[in-house]
Amino acid sequence: MIMGVKDYVAEAKAATGTISADDAHSGDCIILDVREAGELAQTGRVAGSVHVPRGFLEARADPSAETADAGLTGALDKNLPVYVLCASGARAAMAAKTLTEMGYNAKSIEGGLKGWRECGLPVETL
Repeated sequence: MIMGVKDYVAEAKAATGTISADDAHSGDCIILDVREAGELAQTGRVAGSVHVPRGFLEARADPSAETADAGLTGALDKNLPVYVLCASGARAAMAAKTLTEMGYNAKSIEGGLKGWRECGLPVETL
């Protein structure tokens, strides 16, 4: 049987779990947005979130890499959870699984930015 994207997303969510937007908003955490820059420009972003496009995640999450993002790798030093956000949740689930494999405490935010907005939580425009 060939696995499709829905299978990979379900597997990732089962491996790492998810968190509601309300719980992510109220917690002491790092919110990581893995959408592309154009998506942020069109739809805004969660204030204070760290932006690392999914395609650069491994390079920016590796604290020993020259390309490491201190906003993200600081989660390891501070033992903070990383709650991952994309447009609707699929990329975030796969990114959370990758981060977990790299040693982070990561979960995807249910429903992505769409779910965040549906909860009435703030989004800033760029």
